[in-house]
Amino acid sequence: MGLKPVSAWAEGDWIVVIALVIFGLFLAGGAAIAAKKEPEALGHPKGLYMLFFAEMWERFSYYGMRAILIFYLTQHWLFSDGKSNLIYGAYTSLVYITPVLGGYLADRYLGQRKAVIFGGLLLAAGHSLMAVEGTGGQNDPTINVFWLALAFIIVGSGFLKANISVMVGQLYNLTDTRRDAAYTIFYMGINVGAALGTILVAYLGQTIGWGYGFGLAGIGMLAGLIVFVLGKASLRGAGEAPAPLTRSKEMMLYGVGLASVAVIWALVQYQDVIQTLLIFSGILLLGYVALQATFELTYGSLKASPQGRLNAMLGGIALMLILPITLALGLSFASAPLAFGLSGSAWIALFGFLIILAVMVLEKFTIENHPRDRMFAILFLISLNPIFWGLFEQAGGSMNLFTNEFVDRGGVPAGIFQSINPIYIILLAPLFAALWQFLGKRGLEPSAPAKFGLALLQMGFANLVLVWGAHAWGIEVMTPVILVFAYYLFATTAELCLSPVGLSAMNRLAPKFLASLIMGAWFYMTAVGNFVAGKIGEATGGHDGKMTKDGLLDIYDLFGWIAIGVGVAVLLLSPIVRRWMHLDTLKDDKDLAGEAELAENQAAGMRPDLETKPV
Repeated sequence: MGLKPVSAWAEGDWIVVIALVIFGLFLAGGAAIAAKKEPEALGHPKGLYMLFFAEMWERFSYYGMRAILIFYLTQHWLFSDGKSNLIYGAYTSLVYITPVLGGYLADRYLGQRKAVIFGGLLLAAGHSLMAVEGTGGQNDPTINVFWLALAFIIVGSGFLKANISVMVGQLYNLTDTRRDAAYTIFYMGINVGAALGTILVAYLGQTIGWGYGFGLAGIGMLAGLIVFVLGKASLRGAGEAPAPLTRSKEMMLYGVGLASVAVIWALVQYQDVIQTLLIFSGILLLGYVALQATFELTYGSLKASPQGRLNAMLGGIALMLILPITLALGLSFASAPLAFGLSGSAWIALFGFLIILAVMVLEKFTIENHPRDRMFAILFLISLNPIFWGLFEQAGGSMNLFTNEFVDRGGVPAGIFQSINPIYIILLAPLFAALWQFLGKRGLEPSAPAKFGLALLQMGFANLVLVWGAHAWGIEVMTPVILVFAYYLFATTAELCLSPVGLSAMNRLAPKFLASLIMGAWFYMTAVGNFVAGKIGEATGGHDGKMTKDGLLDIYDLFGWIAIGVGVAVLLLSPIVRRWMHLDTLKDDKDLAGEAELAENQAAGMRPDLETKPV
């Protein structure tokens, strides 16, 4: 197959050429830095740039694969549009959960460097297996290789993403004022890799063949791994194991990782099981956080707490657990509507939640305790994750399908439009950082809860802009591409109001002994949001699983208004939640490193809980 003459290039071809030129410039710059003999370059340790390029290649592979996954599911494996969205949501939700395992094993045993190498090997294996196409269709035995590829990528992301960002901070002393700038440079690498990977992998996958696209993603991951291994000396000891590790124990830990691949291989095929597990473990996790906030922080221990209220909260948690248990048992009590569309077990779970809420309110008015109030603020903010990410993560699923089928793309492969979000982040994040500083100096900066409310308003507006524009242009004709750009613009500004702000708030407000748990809860609820995205995307497929333009716009309209309604409620409640944060009595000894960082969509596994901002 020969190359096209320049005169025959379409818009997609020009986009790819521009991406290649930019990519070449970044690689040339990296080579120039690597060739320097000095330990620092451009005012920062060379290790920062090594991590930059390693992470850029990893994000190149991850986002490139993500851009075409929904099309691979619908066009090659022949899943319905609705089922493909659900699989996509299950996959991305698991990507957010595995960093809990990878981060824990690295913190306690492996160290970040070895965990990143192991994660990189798993990712390289996964992306390579994605290129094994078989003949297609759900009856093709090769589909088991596809499930295995997803499992390798999910677990590999857990080991890599949970740890590589931590190593950035370890390159600097705690009082080094360059730390925030280092995180900004690092997160620029994340988004450059995301944008370029999306463009190049989507182009190859959708115009030449799936194997070429996934193969390029695999090559990108291997390149990142090679950069990381060869750059060990530039890390200057960062990321090493916390204590000497025997060979047998190290092999056992790698075995745990491989066993996790087998577990995920089974889980990712059964999305209903993932849903039940998310509900069950989510209730236990947030119930534990609520117990710690309400009683442990206030009274010093559960034994010293008012036993009546403690038992009432435990009873509320038990009632909520009835929902996932009955779902797991397949009882009609869990699925058959009883009233207002909710099943009997759902009503019992709601009653349990109201009991927990009542106990928390009673404790709030009984005794004043600032750390407890901050935990209440954390729980409020965390609870908003599912609805926000449930809408935002339509990007790689239903929005990707909509762009492919109903948008006048001018011949540009639909997957390439997934690069709009990281490009917007690169362009807008510095402006948002400057805006918050400008408003902060004048006492006008919105509080963290208010920014969450603004994020939900903008996410809802993104949906409505697409709906209104498509209807105004005409349902029967192709939707103009400018509406896709407008949708991602408002989705990105929404993300910039929530993602970095949320990470900072979790780290600032959590008591030191609960910092890792709270960060885990944040990512866990983000995982729930990704699964919710799969369920919303499934709904766009209607009863027969085939997405229609009217059907998708109706769902987007509904959830757009829901997001706006919740956003207005959050804005109204934000002064109360801000008071719960008690910023005036908050000690400034554990703020988030890099809280002006550039943000990343799908920032699974960032571990700012292990960083300290210089005083």
